[in-house]
Amino acid sequence: MCARSEQSEKKQQMSQNENATTTQSARNHRSNTCCFCWCCCCSCSWRDDDDRNRRISYDIKLETIQNCEASAQPTAEEVRSWAQSFDKLMKTPAGRNTFREFLRTEYSEENMLFWLACEDLKNEANKSVIEEKARMIYEDFISILSPKEVSLDSRVRDVINKKMAEPSTQTFDDAQLQIYTLMHRDSYPRFLNSSIYKSLFQRASSTSSES
Repeated sequence: MCARSEQSEKKQQMSQNENATTTQSARNHRSNTCCFCWCCCCSCSWRDDDDRNRRISYDIKLETIQNCEASAQPTAEEVRSWAQSFDKLMKTPAGRNTFREFLRTEYSEENMLFWLACEDLKNEANKSVIEEKARMIYEDFISILSPKEVSLDSRVRDVINKKMAEPSTQTFDDAQLQIYTLMHRDSYPRFLNSSIYKSLFQRASSTSSES
């Protein structure tokens, strides 16, 4: 009986020691995994919140650019000038809006969105904002993981990757020019023959003749 009692007490002590070890291990684990938990006091959580807020702000601004670029109803003369040169088309908000509508039908709207994002970046003066916008442009349009990735050659990609070490308003200049040239040579001729352009030209001409 005494032997059994001693064995029972030993088993109980071992169980208590194991429980204490498990509890201490769990505490240590919680204290060492700050960056991988939802701990509200963790500085990483604050940084994640800041990044998320900046991302949301950027997405809202990008959505404004792509959907709400303010423009007046183009005149027949203005619409006619779009057929004279791609530069004239791209210099007016109405021209960009109409061309973007056409690009959307060809599933290549990301080219215009990238070009507009680069233009927006050039107007920024704050260094930290420039770096943040450059990073987001890279994630949205340059990264091979992005569904909005634009088509760039390896040379331009290498240039961008090097410049991203210290982003500036000129980080995407080569890429922007390449996309501008692509839209000019590839999409612009089809745009002039599209129903979107022809219908707009007819409406503008009718409005002009009526007035």
